[in-house]
Amino acid sequence: MKIVVIGGSGLIGKKLVSKLQKLGHEAIAASPSLGINAVTGEGLAEALAGAQVVVDVTNSPSFEDAAVLEFFEKSTRNLLAAEAAAGVAHHVVVSIVGADRIPDSGYMRAKVAQEKLIQSAGIPYTIVRATQFFEFIETIIAQFPTDGQTVHLPPAFIQPILSEDVADALVDITLGAPANSIIDLAGPDRFRFEEIIHQFLSATHDSRQVVVDSHARYFGAALNDQLVPQGNSLIGSTHFEEWLNRAIA
Repeated sequence: MKIVVIGGSGLIGKKLVSKLQKLGHEAIAASPSLGINAVTGEGLAEALAGAQVVVDVTNSPSFEDAAVLEFFEKSTRNLLAAEAAAGVAHHVVVSIVGADRIPDSGYMRAKVAQEKLIQSAGIPYTIVRATQFFEFIETIIAQFPTDGQTVHLPPAFIQPILSEDVADALVDITLGAPANSIIDLAGPDRFRFEEIIHQFLSATHDSRQVVVDSHARYFGAALNDQLVPQGNSLIGSTHFEEWLNRAIA
């Protein structure tokens, strides 16, 4: 079937398009660089013509509160309108585990706003809330305050996942029936922040130290256990240590 991947030139999008094409599907990568822009609506009608499924794996170029909200609301409204006109039967989107439990973060509020638009649109959907990706751990570290050679981390848990495992799960979800609900997706290992960050810094010969600080903020929000899934979830197969050993080899 024809499947359009919005954000198809990004980390997850490229993997997903490739996997779907290898299975014999007409998977189309859509991004502004390819003339298809969900924020402006450019090229959407043409790209979605004849599509059965649309998968949205886009991310905002800005994390500033107003800008990220505008990005997700505009792009999602344009997508849903184009899907309704094209008769798309399944809208899949990647969101973030715990987004609805971190209202202090403008980014998380924007993802929740995106989810609500999808839930109320009347198009069959599946919302996939994934945890943070292994590949973005340096970006995660950069979100926390650093005092000289010390990184301040909250006393909270994280359960990250390999991007390849996310793409594999998305293949099954994309080719399956719409869940019309939210599915959590996480890696197999749960860590406290200080454990995983210390492990990464040590493996990469980074001399910075970690300290637990209840005042440390993540994307402007206080954390406890919001970034780990609750209840039944899809679990990836790749362990963090396995990925880390490969990444530093």
